[in-house]
Parts: sequence; structure tokens; C-alpha cells
Amino acid sequence: MNFNKYFVAAFSSFFIWGFFSLAIKMLNDYSSLDILFYRVFYAAFLLLIVNLLFRKQVLLNDFKIFNQFEKTTKRKTVFLTIFGGLLLVLNWFLFMYCVNHISIQSASFAYLICPIITTVLAYFVLKENLNNWQWMAVVLFVISCSILSYGHIRDLFYSLIIASTFALYLISQRKNNQFDRFVILTIQLFISSLILLPFYFVYKSETPTVSLFWGVMTFIVVLFTIIPLFLNLYALKEIDSKTVGVLMYTNPLINFFLALFYFKEKMNLMQLTAYLLIIIAIILFNANYFVKNKR
Repeated sequence: MNFNKYFVAAFSSFFIWGFFSLAIKMLNDYSSLDILFYRVFYAAFLLLIVNLLFRKQVLLNDFKIFNQFEKTTKRKTVFLTIFGGLLLVLNWFLFMYCVNHISIQSASFAYLICPIITTVLAYFVLKENLNNWQWMAVVLFVISCSILSYGHIRDLFYSLIIASTFALYLISQRKNNQFDRFVILTIQLFISSLILLPFYFVYKSETPTVSLFWGVMTFIVVLFTIIPLFLNLYALKEIDSKTVGVLMYTNPLINFFLALFYFKEKMNLMQLTAYLLIIIAIILFNANYFVKNKR
């Protein structure tokens, strides 16, 4: 693992995302649905501007590639793009709701288990293989979830749904890899904005006029959405997905420590045991990667 600029970019993206709960907590007085509406609309608008002003050639290249597809492939691409966008927006909503109304621990736990759920789903959906160490990690994961479900079934439910929606998003987009990732994300958020627009007029609260809301929202869209996505996409040019998968744990670990030491969320012995099992599961899950890396 070389500590080059691509590694730093990947690490930085997950490091930034790790502090996302700080920004979300500042909007605790607003509904999660309102935060979702403005985040999606704002992000879609900014991404559209960035692509139209600075990435015209990339857009044209992707458009040419799409036009060369057969009708069946075009339909599949459109479906995966829309489906991926809806999964991403649902994941954003659930994460924000969980941070503000359930617990930050539940939100961080979701992304601790996300790589494991992603690989297990990939085993069944994409027929990707799991080694013995990874199956042992899956068993520990199930045990950990069973422990957490005792007295905290709602927390576990949200953690699993958040992790599963993001895992499904990642798997669906593996099949949708012919285009520039940033262009795909822009299209997904733009389409999601159009789908959310009718619901916005029905379910929105009074439009926020407080400068704090728009300041924090700008912070969320630019610092916690666009910048880390740019860094992540840049890193993926040279870093393999396994390295990125290991670095992904930076995000939930920061969230976890913020929950305990900054937001002062409490943890009992059973929860601590469950988290320790997950950490062991993570080590087992990535055992082959660490062994190969040392060589």
C-alpha cells in the first residue's frame, strides 16, 4: 500500500465523511425529509453546473458511448441509473433520520457492516466468491447483530436498512460501469430531484429562511458531498477496490468515536461486545488482503 496522492485522496474522502454527523446534528430542528429535499436539489444543481462548465468533453464522450448501445443495453443502463439514484437518495434520508432521531451509533454501525453485507449480496447476486475467512466474518456479523437486537431492535433495523440500501447501490452500479462515475451521479441526482419534486410541494415544511440552515446546507453539499466524491473518483483511477474497501472503515470509526466521546451516547456491555465482534469480523474479512499486502 503506497502512501501516494491517490491513497491520500481516498483516505481524505472517508475521513471527511466521518464528520458528517456534526453537520447533520446542527440541523436537528428540521425534518429529515426537508434536509433530504434541499440536499438532493442543491447537489444536483451544483453537479449539473460543474459538468456543463468544466466537463463538457466527458459528457459528450459518454453520450456517444450510450448512442452506440443496442436498445436492450440502453434500457438496462437507464434502469440501473434510475434505480441507483433512488437507492442513494433513500440511503441519505435514512442516514440523516438515524443520526437525528435514533442514534449516531446506529448510523456508524451501518457503515461498519456495509462492506460485509455488500460482499454477501455480491455472492448471491453477482456470484462472487467468498473465502473461508470471510464466511467466518459473516458468522460473527450475524452473532453481533443478534446481540444488538436484544433491547435495541429498532436501532439494529435502521442499521441494517442503511447498510443494505448502500450495498445494493454499490452492487447495482458495478453493472453500470461504462460511463464516467461523476456523470452518472449527476444524472442520478437530477432524476431523483424530478421524482422528489412533487413530494416536496406536498410534504415540505415552511421554506427555511434562517441563514444557519443554508450555511450548513452549503457545507453539507460542498464539503460532505461534492468534494469527497471528487476525491473518491480521483483515487479510484489508481487504487484497487480492496484498498478502498479497507479505507471505508475510517468513516464509521470516526462516527463511532464522535458518538461516544463528543455526543456522549451511552453503551452497555452487550453493545460493546457486539462492536468488538464486528471489529474481529472486519479483521477476518480482510485477512487475505492484509497478508498479501505484507508480502
